[in-house]
Amino acid sequence: MADKISFDLVSPERLLLSEDAEMVTLPGTEGDLGVLPGHEPLITTLRPGVIAVKGGGQGDARFFVMGGFAEVNPEKLTVLAEEALPMADMDAAALNQRISNTKEDLLVAKSERERARLVQMLDSLEQARAAL
Repeated sequence: MADKISFDLVSPERLLLSEDAEMVTLPGTEGDLGVLPGHEPLITTLRPGVIAVKGGGQGDARFFVMGGFAEVNPEKLTVLAEEALPMADMDAAALNQRISNTKEDLLVAKSERERARLVQMLDSLEQARAAL
């Protein structure tokens, strides 16, 4: 068994990370999931939360994801994130402004579907702020 697993983190805008890691922890919808080399194959959805990369080529790293999917096999882990931000790059002031804007949008939401989407977005943003 290899001592590292190949990990790719992809957002709609770009490839955020592609490196070998000792372990990656994911915020699965059914609970947190630790992925090591040799992991059984699976596909899972992700909830908003932090992906922690341990023992990567550039050291340990953390990313906040708004949700997405992960595909795991014994040699590789691929995460397709709805939105992903490196925790080191998160700006508390910008995040607070985004939360404020989302709250304003929620007050004027015209449909239940839009309201539900904004409530979920607000919850995700508040989780990101708590992870700072």
